[in-house]
Amino acid sequence: MMSRIGGFITALLGLAILWYGVKLAQAGGSPFYVFMGLGLLVSGGLLIGRRQTGLLVYSLTLAVTFIWTLYEVGFDKWQWIPRGALVIFLGLLLSLPFVTNSLRDRPNKLWAPGLGNGVFALRAVVAVIAVLGIIAWFYDPLSITGKLAKTASADAATDPSGTPYPTDDWTAYGGTNLGQRYSALTDVNVANVKGLKVAWEHHTGDLRKADQDSSEYTFEATPIKVDGGLYFCTPHNVIQSLEPETGKVRWSFDPMMKRDPFYQHQTCRGVSWNDSTAYAAPADSTPDQQAAEAAAVAECPRRILASTVDARLFALNADTGALCKTFGTDGYVDLMEGMIDTNRATYQQTSAPLVTKDLIILGSAIADNYYENNPSGVIRAFDVRTGKIVWKFDASKPNDTAPLAPGQHYEPNSVVAWTQFAADEKLGLAYIPFGNASPDQVGISRTPEQEAFVDALVALDLRTGHLKWKFQTSHHDLWDRDNPSQPVLLNLPKNGVDTPAIIIPTKIGNLWVLDRTNGQPILPISEVPVKTNTDIAGEKLSPTQPMSSLNFTPAALREADMWGATPFDQMACRTTYNQYRYDGNPWTPPTTTGSLVWPGNIGVFNWGSIAVDPVNKWLIGTPQYLAYLYQLYPRPAGDLNKRVFGGDNSGGESKPGNENLGGPYAVSIQHFRSALAAPCNAPAWGVRVGVDLTTGKTAWKYRNGTVAGQKFAGVKFPIPFEMGMLAHGGTLTTAGGVAFTAAALDDAIRGYDMQTGEVLWKMALPAGGQATPMTYRGKDGKQYIVVAAGGHGSLGTTPGDSVIAYTLN
Repeated sequence: MMSRIGGFITALLGLAILWYGVKLAQAGGSPFYVFMGLGLLVSGGLLIGRRQTGLLVYSLTLAVTFIWTLYEVGFDKWQWIPRGALVIFLGLLLSLPFVTNSLRDRPNKLWAPGLGNGVFALRAVVAVIAVLGIIAWFYDPLSITGKLAKTASADAATDPSGTPYPTDDWTAYGGTNLGQRYSALTDVNVANVKGLKVAWEHHTGDLRKADQDSSEYTFEATPIKVDGGLYFCTPHNVIQSLEPETGKVRWSFDPMMKRDPFYQHQTCRGVSWNDSTAYAAPADSTPDQQAAEAAAVAECPRRILASTVDARLFALNADTGALCKTFGTDGYVDLMEGMIDTNRATYQQTSAPLVTKDLIILGSAIADNYYENNPSGVIRAFDVRTGKIVWKFDASKPNDTAPLAPGQHYEPNSVVAWTQFAADEKLGLAYIPFGNASPDQVGISRTPEQEAFVDALVALDLRTGHLKWKFQTSHHDLWDRDNPSQPVLLNLPKNGVDTPAIIIPTKIGNLWVLDRTNGQPILPISEVPVKTNTDIAGEKLSPTQPMSSLNFTPAALREADMWGATPFDQMACRTTYNQYRYDGNPWTPPTTTGSLVWPGNIGVFNWGSIAVDPVNKWLIGTPQYLAYLYQLYPRPAGDLNKRVFGGDNSGGESKPGNENLGGPYAVSIQHFRSALAAPCNAPAWGVRVGVDLTTGKTAWKYRNGTVAGQKFAGVKFPIPFEMGMLAHGGTLTTAGGVAFTAAALDDAIRGYDMQTGEVLWKMALPAGGQATPMTYRGKDGKQYIVVAAGGHGSLGTTPGDSVIAYTLN
């Protein structure tokens, strides 16, 4: 009886696999699942007849399936799951006595080898696979096991640029304006990091309201610590100051940001700080200027500078939290002044402004693909004390940096820089990473002026805003390949000479390493030929795309790289893979029939950037890998404002697409994932890496993060398998040899050995840690590690409102 039940189950499984296998083969994919389905169907039929040859057929099917699995993916255990887990488990059940004892022609000696002994054959195949599975469990073909070499004493106190490395304080988003995310503190180190405990936890009280806020509601803030205060912003731009040692609230200021669910991003990544206590107005300034600046300094000698999602810049007294009324108009600067083409919620501020001794410099975030016509992406510099504009840099008019005259407006649709900026005040340069021009996936209406600055890293004169040099990281971007990361400044050897360098991480995985004095490459670059055919009339693709010799760009995606929790969702992913255009590189152009984009626009690197040890010349990062599906939808001729998808045009993962009203095409941008909500590209989806920047070689690489808590088919997975998760956030490095990150999707913060990549410490978070940790020394002499844990709406991590500090007991 049990053999018949087993046979019935086997036959049903075989029929289902055969059905999906035929669909896959018809799409041009592998025919192997047709063979597997037929084998299981025949085996099931024989078992229904209680024939032990059914087990023989099953063992043959299982053996060939396993050989095919090894051929496609080698000893990658996670890729064995969709191909063999189900049939191996069923084979194990079929080999058990409660099934074999009911066979009509079972052999007398079940373990006796022989061609006719199906019981022996199946048990032998299952046993061999089990042994190989145990071996595979302790082997990871993705890992690189090595060690970064120390090249200098780790007690250096000052960067060659003249900027002291952070110790007691953390004065800017990236530690300093160099963006290194490095601290010279050594109190917490590889020997004692396991002793870190929670020192305090603060709840901001700022939580999402579903009917008033964007679905992409994220707490991505990195606090700063200066002069006895810890400062940060919440997603609604509420500025809070805490006692660094206790987490007690010193003050809180709410700019009353206008809530709107239409915003593409509801986030605030940080605030900035300025100390003007020793400031003296230039001798050539007018008496009125001197009086205005003296009044500003008297009112707010130390100030916190921040901006709001609804486009206002404001200044607060760092000691009291009161508005600096001498700044702008009653404490605020309206960033919409001079803007045109300002549709609802299209112009935002999400990143901390770059603040130097005298200036506040900021760009903007323009909603991607809401509209064809958008506000300007102008970069503006304001006087840090009065809020008066000093200069502008508009990529559409790069030679005109003077402030607008009355009645003038900024150029609409100019290229945007939305992420964190960096500066070298010794060189007198600000470094601005520009992104793409909206709409991201259609370039037929771009002007030459736009194209000249799309995805460009530019160096601007801090004093005047004049362009010193630029370097473009892609050509004619059609994939939303913004430069999303804060540039990182340090010194590196070039032809044996210690050279001021800049590293710019990109969504494609390139790490451009340039001489920051002139934009010339330190590490080699090349141009890669790509296809230029497209079904979009008027689109002119670049015949080549640039690549850096230092990159974490993934290898071409194969059908064999499709993944799933079962053979069925894997076959569905394989079928889709074959139905969409994919050119085997990251530059498959968007089409009206659908294109597979790998890596997708979430990027290998994003706003979390990278971290470095500037003393030892190490780079620590967390590359991530997700494939996306793009498809363009033509709008009816003569009606460029007709909605294609219906509803609003805010897009996102919960929406079918972005309308791009006023343009000839709407666009759908979706994660390439299965019906069970698992990514279609096989894990790892995120790794941690350590790179020797003197050679450009990766010393170590490991999967980063577990699948614990991830939802598959709406059900949270309970087991913490370390498959390597997306890590949307940044990393902190320290002279103690420990790097910290909390950005993986499993709601945990980790500390790992910077030399080897080994995880030394891990602690659960109450919510998603999609932010960047920072560190400082308190008045009590202790080193603290602090991270925001509030989750990420689009990525589905646990929401919350925590800021948590850790220290040694």
